[in-house]
Amino acid sequence: MKMPALVALSLVVTSAACKSDNGPKEGASPKAEATSEGASNPASEAENAKAATSLNAAAPKEGANAGAPGAPPAPPSIPAPEDVAAPPTDAEKTASGLASKVLKAGSEQGHPAASDTVVVHYTGWTTDGKMFDSSRLRGEPARFPLGRVIAGWTEGLQLMTKGESRRLWIPEALAYKGMPGRPQGMLVFDVELIDIIAPPPAPPDVAKAPKKAKKSKSGLAYLQLEPGKGTEHPKPESVVSVHYTGWTTDGKAFDSSITRGQPARFPLNRVIPGWTEGLQLMVAGEKARFWIPEELAYKGQPGAPQGTLVFDVELLEIMAPPPGPPPGHPSVPGNHAH
Repeated sequence: MKMPALVALSLVVTSAACKSDNGPKEGASPKAEATSEGASNPASEAENAKAATSLNAAAPKEGANAGAPGAPPAPPSIPAPEDVAAPPTDAEKTASGLASKVLKAGSEQGHPAASDTVVVHYTGWTTDGKMFDSSRLRGEPARFPLGRVIAGWTEGLQLMTKGESRRLWIPEALAYKGMPGRPQGMLVFDVELIDIIAPPPAPPDVAKAPKKAKKSKSGLAYLQLEPGKGTEHPKPESVVSVHYTGWTTDGKAFDSSITRGQPARFPLNRVIPGWTEGLQLMVAGEKARFWIPEELAYKGQPGAPQGTLVFDVELLEIMAPPPGPPPGHPSVPGNHAH
């Protein structure tokens, strides 16, 4: 199972969730652990493993043997634009230092918000003209939450409209900030914005649980939206498949499997306590809303959603936990949620 790109919280192990969730994120789905901020390509995590492989295959390699008799052919690469070294004088510049230039006008009005999920094709180069990543060479667009990528992408794509192609010159302060193992310095991206997917709107009672909601001793509030089928409830060790959307109490969406286009699947004992408790109240097919107090959510973790969190959850399937290690076989370190 692949962890969702989302947030740290990634409530889920987003399976191959976003066909193309590769990229720099900042955490907030119901995973108990928080994720790091960057990735070498602007998409979601679900694709990071896949992207890492294609990156290694696609990125230009240094070495004197390229082109030598009998040497293997050079890996595929997309040539850098002529202005890769620095933005031209006609590029637009923002107060943050981001520079951009429209390559092809969009077909529609309206810009994505940071809470939206975007579908894009892109290629990235360092300013010496070396390509380090390309969705085009992978043969499929990338999909990722716009608020979970490097700052230059979050800002730059909000300047775009659907159908537009734009070149971005992203200064290091808005990219990977010198993180080891990431592309260094200013980065240049050619981006085509293919689609914008808005998260579901916040419910009218997002600010506070209504009186009709049930409350547990822990402080969790729960409201059934649609009944399920059957009587079986998941256990803490069960693996569940769900669709969900999460909001802060001011109505801002921070994560949604709906916009990623694929349910999330994860062991119930590997997520925030409010999820572990709340989903055990549900049966397959049920839809419910949870108001999860901060002490059952991210407990003020930097980079994770703060305060009480509200989730709409549809429990699609309950599965048995994967088999454990054979007797006497130590479990793998790091497999347990913190």
